[in-house]
Amino acid sequence: MNSKVTTPAGQECLQGLMRTWFEFERQLGRVPVIQRLERGRFTLEDHRRLLLHLRQQVVEGARWITRGASSFDRRYTDVRSMVIDHAREEHRDYEMLEADYVAAGGERQALIEGERNAGSEALHAFMMYRASQPNPVDLIGAMWIIEGLGQKMAGDWARRVEAATGDDGCTRFMRYHGENDDAHLDKLYALLDRVCRDAADCRAILRTARVVARLYVLQLEEVDHD
Repeated sequence: MNSKVTTPAGQECLQGLMRTWFEFERQLGRVPVIQRLERGRFTLEDHRRLLLHLRQQVVEGARWITRGASSFDRRYTDVRSMVIDHAREEHRDYEMLEADYVAAGGERQALIEGERNAGSEALHAFMMYRASQPNPVDLIGAMWIIEGLGQKMAGDWARRVEAATGDDGCTRFMRYHGENDDAHLDKLYALLDRVCRDAADCRAILRTARVVARLYVLQLEEVDHD
């Protein structure tokens, strides 16, 4: 158990989040585009398609976060400040993704004009709904999945993309998150201690984590369906 989470409620919630993460990993392993990546059959075209489908979620990410920050009342002023700082750090991440897409041979305008797939639509709608609720502490569950993906998998994905395609100039976005999302998870540990006060808070956080995990997998499944 992570020593950075010290309260009993926070520790219990962290255990549940870890179980949710392990299930998320199993679900990711069944997604065709991720299977190709892990088995060395990934191509530059796969990479372009993956970036195209991820862009909408990345562009919208700062909106979810700032909407959530605005929904916290004065009791959570410190939480609101932390969440705003996080949004400021990530609100231009899409620019790295766009640069990678062009470096992989894609046309920037095609990327910009790309539409959300079914999973991205569902994820965006759910996140904006939850972020609009009063004091949406359950967003910790969403951030656990999304930031955890960066911290635990993005660096490995970048190396696999480079090995499969022979191109090391189109993975800046993945490498950045693989190298920097440790600090973001540290903030989540602090938030767990701050806002997870009882079993009801824990249930809400875990439910949102499970929903976001499933919708993120759906978003990746859709890479092969357009």
